Amino acid sequence: MKIPPLFAHVAVFIGAALVAAFASASAQEAQSAVAAPEAQRARELIHIVRQDCGSCHGLTLAGGLGPALTPDVLADKPFEGLVATVFSGRPGTPMPPFRSIVSEAEAQWIVDQLMRGFPPDEGLPPAR
Repeated sequence: MKIPPLFAHVAVFIGAALVAAFASASAQEAQSAVAAPEAQRARELIHIVRQDCGSCHGLTLAGGLGPALTPDVLADKPFEGLVATVFSGRPGTPMPPFRSIVSEAEAQWIVDQLMRGFPPDEGLPPAR
């Protein structure tokens, strides 16, 4: 029995939509599973992002020499791609790698926070 072409096209379209939905759900699950650093390190990371990243992306992260890092701008960007950008930089652009300053897990936390609305800078914690 031959399958009508319209039915085959609809089946392929539904299958592609399901694959996309499952891929999106697993990316969101990965994002929601981001572990927070200890409070002092989180405060340091917030200061780094607000000051160092803010020097190009604007102190309010609303854009400057670099693009805005606000939740609405980042909403359609892939989480893992943003983590790779923070951790490894973007060769051939002014975006430097931060792998010597943050771990990959910390880069994930930073991106997660950027996508939610980045916390304000309370300054560096007192030296230990």
